[in-house]
Amino acid sequence: MRLLFGLIGTVLLISCSTRDAELFNEDRYREHIKVLASDEFEGRAPASAGEVKTINYLSEQFAALGIPGANNGSYTQGVPLTSLEVTNKPVLKIHGQGEHAEYAYQQDFMVASFQQQARIGLDSELVFVGYGINAPERNWNDYEGLDVKGKTVIVLVNDPGFATQDPAIFNGNAMTYYGRWTYKYEEAARQGAAAAIIVHETAPASYPWSVVTGSWSGKQFDIQREDGGKNLLKAEAWINIDTAQQVFGMAGMDFNKLKLAAQQPGFRAVNLNLRAQTELEMAIEHTASNNIAAYIEGSEKPDEVFIFTAHWDHLGVNPQLEGDQIYNGAIDNATGTAALLELAAAYKNDKTPPKRSVLFLAVTAEEQGLLGSNYYAEFPLFPIEKTVAGLNMDALRAIGPVKDVVVMGYGFSDLDNYLKDAAVQLDREILPDDKPQNGYYFRSDHFELAKKGVPMIYARGGINHLEKGPEYGKEMSQAYSENEYHQVSDEYREDWDLRGALRDLELYYRTSRLIVDGDNWPAWSEGSEFKKLRP
Repeated sequence: MRLLFGLIGTVLLISCSTRDAELFNEDRYREHIKVLASDEFEGRAPASAGEVKTINYLSEQFAALGIPGANNGSYTQGVPLTSLEVTNKPVLKIHGQGEHAEYAYQQDFMVASFQQQARIGLDSELVFVGYGINAPERNWNDYEGLDVKGKTVIVLVNDPGFATQDPAIFNGNAMTYYGRWTYKYEEAARQGAAAAIIVHETAPASYPWSVVTGSWSGKQFDIQREDGGKNLLKAEAWINIDTAQQVFGMAGMDFNKLKLAAQQPGFRAVNLNLRAQTELEMAIEHTASNNIAAYIEGSEKPDEVFIFTAHWDHLGVNPQLEGDQIYNGAIDNATGTAALLELAAAYKNDKTPPKRSVLFLAVTAEEQGLLGSNYYAEFPLFPIEKTVAGLNMDALRAIGPVKDVVVMGYGFSDLDNYLKDAAVQLDREILPDDKPQNGYYFRSDHFELAKKGVPMIYARGGINHLEKGPEYGKEMSQAYSENEYHQVSDEYREDWDLRGALRDLELYYRTSRLIVDGDNWPAWSEGSEFKKLRP
């Protein structure tokens, strides 16, 4: 069946190769990025003046294309949020065993709270719970026999598979959802802990300490909760590795030895016989942000929907910074947001209308924990059971044309085969993510729809530069990760080579047309944790 479909798809793509390329315009795409990443848009933080500018711009561009809003004619879907900001500079105090130490905000630790209280005080015992994982299906429970109610747990980042590189432990090098920092806090709250502190290390986290300080500074957002967040942790914190080693040293324990012990089945939590104290002063505001949605109705199956997603938001402005204070988010994710507009233009300008409907969804508050996509998944504009599949775009390359296309979550669904069918005519190579330990599939907006059973693909250009070779591509990728990701330096530049991004868009377009104009429904692979949600 797949072979026959692939051959049909190949014939289709040969016939439309030139036409597809003509549907995309680099100057237009570049201008969208330039505008969205400009200082005028103030880093596109949710519930800010930058959001208003972003909503207006995207709505105007969709309207100019003649593509209607997807929410009963409106381009916006309101997303009720609560912003919470630590307004003081809290100090983390650790004492016990006759010793006392204080650690500085940003330099040594970061902290946030999503409990809606003006003042939050923490004074509790410290317990090391390894990776903080409770996974009965894997016979793993770091909380077994432990009562952490009212205590502060210290947990390691990622999961034991990455630490051991043993494929028999979790998924080996490939991160599972248990390795995500969001899971660590959620599980600690379920266990009744007062607070959780994650030990940051660059390799297992996949980003440097500067990303933590940048992402956790300023306003943090959550969906509005009727209980005021009382069931959440009082404090969600990070400490860097140097701080962790000092704290464990105060307890008379060797951090490295305990970390090794935590990597093995049967690990038991360790009471550090220390107390952690901090006080947070909070500014709390109930507000609202918006997802932005436009759609083209299918000519034959209008009730069946394919969805393109990209997050429009970034980190906004941090007035505490010296010099440049604007997180422009040019790569992350003005490139993806502009791609939505360019794909919408391609669909609109193609003389062949899509058979299924196509939704172009720019979601809010991705940087705050995928909140906009989570809200859409809970309150979809089109029924989830009629959402056939989707493709997410987050941080497209600006380094020129590359041969390889990297798929995050490769093998999760047969969407990989659709992508391969489309890629063959562009002489491109589809590869699995070479850094599965980073858990990229769990870190962007497609994940919220995947959790509802919708097959979603997340792919982008790799590093094998057609003109300068893979070493150049690798160097450019590393430079972005180390110097620009979630930094104020992520700004638009005129010298960007966007040819590769345009080739990616053509690939996305072709892939989506195979699904939109076909009769099949993409399916999750056997063994995927999502297959039970949509057999």
